[in-house]
Formats: sequence, C-alpha cells, structure tokens
Amino acid sequence: MSGETVITVCGNLVDDPELRFTPAGAAVAKFKVASTPRTFNKQSNAWEDGESLFLPCSVWRQQAENVAESLTKGMRVVVQGRLKQRSFEDREGNKRTVFELDVEEVAPSLRNATAKVTKVGAGGGQGGGGARQQRRAASAPSDDPWTTPSQSQAGGWNDDPPF
Repeated sequence: MSGETVITVCGNLVDDPELRFTPAGAAVAKFKVASTPRTFNKQSNAWEDGESLFLPCSVWRQQAENVAESLTKGMRVVVQGRLKQRSFEDREGNKRTVFELDVEEVAPSLRNATAKVTKVGAGGGQGGGGARQQRRAASAPSDDPWTTPSQSQAGGWNDDPPF
C-alpha cells in the first residue's frame, strides 16, 4: 500500500447509495460525495462557499450493504479511503481523467445530527447477509445496542464494558 494517496473527505451525499452485486456475489455500493469549502470573508463579514468537489466513491462487501441500508441523499458523511485516478477516451475520442475514492471507512457526520448505531454480527459476510444480521441485532435487548441475540443467549459479554 506504499505510495497510495489516502484522503479523508467530509461532505454531503449527492444521491442515495446504489447497491449492486458482482457475478461472484460481492456487494458494492457506489455513491457521490459533494464537499464544498467555506471561508470567512472579513471584508463582508460573511461565510462564502468555494467551488464544490464531487467525488465518486465505492465501498465493498458487508460495508457496502451497511452503507446502502443506513445512508441517504443529503446526509453529511465522513469518508476515508484511497484516491484512484483512471484515464479513458470518451465517445468523441477525447482523453478524460477521473478521480474516484476506494472507501475504507464511511460514517455519518455528527456535527449537526445524531445517530443510533446497530452493530452487525461478524457472520454478516458477503453477498446479502447484512440486512438479515441487522434484523437479528435489532431484536437484541434495547439497553445494550452492541449485543446480538446469539451473544446474549450464549452468555455473551458481561455487563461491564471492556474499556
């Protein structure tokens, strides 16, 4: 991974994430983040928006399913991953270059929002188990959002947090 460009972007989702599956069954979610820099203009005593960056992103496997189920258009997110550059020729023969983010981590921004996190069990795996695992986790005791039914039935974690 040496030499890869890792970046973190904060912005808003342009559309709902689009979830698809490869022929091998691996989930991939594609989404676009719009990030607009803001600067304070001392002369006008007001905030001004700069030019927006629209960055296509892709995330794979269980995380793709979690993104598609949890995030929607307009939500502010924090996305971290490897910046990739791809060049191609368009239909008119013009050479084009696009930048895309291969996502490692994505989360809702809590600057102006709240979130309730539901942990997906480790057995979620790839290829469609995510929603099933989340439904199972949702039926866990309401006082402990990190416990799944299988953990609580098997004795699971004790009542004291490990930290």
